Amino acid sequence: MNSETSEVKSQEITPNDKPTLYAGPRGTAVKILNRVERTDSYLDKLLDAELKLKDVADIDRSLLAEIVHGVMRWQGRLDWVLNGFTHGNFSKSEVNVRNALRVALYQILFLTHVPQYAAVNEAVEFIERIRGDKFAGFVNAVLRNILRNLDGIHYPNPDEDLVQYIAVYYSHPVWMVKRWLERFGREDVEKFLTANNEVPGLTLRINKLKITPPEFLALIEKQNVQFQGSSFIDYFIKVKSLSGISQMNIFQQGFFTIQDESAALPVLLLDPKPGERVIDMCAAPGGKTTFIAELMQNQGEILAVDKYESKLNLIKISCERLGINNVRMIAADSSELDVSQADKILVDAPCSGLGTLRKKPDIKWKREPEDIFHLTKHQMGLLGNAAKLLKPGGVLVYSTCTTEPEENDQLIKSFLEKHTDFTLDDASKFVNKSVVSVEGMIETFPHRHHVDGSFAARLIKSTSI
Repeated sequence: MNSETSEVKSQEITPNDKPTLYAGPRGTAVKILNRVERTDSYLDKLLDAELKLKDVADIDRSLLAEIVHGVMRWQGRLDWVLNGFTHGNFSKSEVNVRNALRVALYQILFLTHVPQYAAVNEAVEFIERIRGDKFAGFVNAVLRNILRNLDGIHYPNPDEDLVQYIAVYYSHPVWMVKRWLERFGREDVEKFLTANNEVPGLTLRINKLKITPPEFLALIEKQNVQFQGSSFIDYFIKVKSLSGISQMNIFQQGFFTIQDESAALPVLLLDPKPGERVIDMCAAPGGKTTFIAELMQNQGEILAVDKYESKLNLIKISCERLGINNVRMIAADSSELDVSQADKILVDAPCSGLGTLRKKPDIKWKREPEDIFHLTKHQMGLLGNAAKLLKPGGVLVYSTCTTEPEENDQLIKSFLEKHTDFTLDDASKFVNKSVVSVEGMIETFPHRHHVDGSFAARLIKSTSI
């Protein structure tokens, strides 16, 4: 077993692989899924690395992205079906076999434009190339048995085990389903999970430092790009997709940035003004930093902080493209940052990311319940240091891209109990009331607001000593 595992691992990660070993979008999909499963690597980074290869055709790029995201999105349901057709032994299969079966079954169940026989044949040929005739015969038998019995696939009975049914049918971990059922109830949870499984479009933030919204919309219309306006911010627009976006002239000229509206709301809550000193304590990859700069009209100073120089370089590149010159970057641990006080501070805290499952479906399978409790300690540490670095009368905005109360409103209430010199400011004074909770904090959900799940709270520091 050990020699087999090491052989497979070397096939996955050795740069001198034979080019035909994981050939084509389906083979490449298996390679990426193997790495997601066996390492801490995130799906999008692995996919980006493959898509940067010049020899990947556009049609293959689209299919590859669709398959890897689709398999991650529906892995819970796929595994249930495959387990049933392998007599409960699916999880014991070798990693290439597991992911080849997932890739094929995803195409069979969800991709109507891919012929079923093609999905089966590709999987069989791939496994024959990787593992030989015995494994290929197994894959062929399983998939053809599924094809013969497609109409007879059964899922757990909701009347007998509601949690198991929802977890399998909507492809989410059992622990998430349990937690959300207790909080929301069945109807809301099913809507929530359905939204998580939808393929999101793109939201563009128009860079008003370089172009007016009417001018930008005119350019977009000339390129026959279909779009619709944002429900929450008038200079954001939604598009279904933009192929080759980084090569587009209007992107390279810095006329827009890709940013979900939920990620922009905390910046509106911060309400940065020209001439102020602002600290963005968890700045990378820079979407919020550059939005702050745009609202400040390049006047004043923004200190963008991140632990890693490589991530700060991403911010630098974005600033150059967008024409931003008032951002200073510093590589540091924000929980220990010691700099002069600022007028406003944004703490966009590292979090469980459970609000972003539409875009990052692999997070579903990487997170564990205890992660939430470990994260809250770090989040509170960041808030505590931000409180010291804020001028009296200053504004502190805390935000996350998760939906979990321990990381959100409960954390803020705990912070306010310990820091009596801070008060909560009503978010509805700065953003659309539809995204504000009864307690005055921003709270978004994919199934209610059609944006990523997120949270933000605006805190004011007392002027009295």
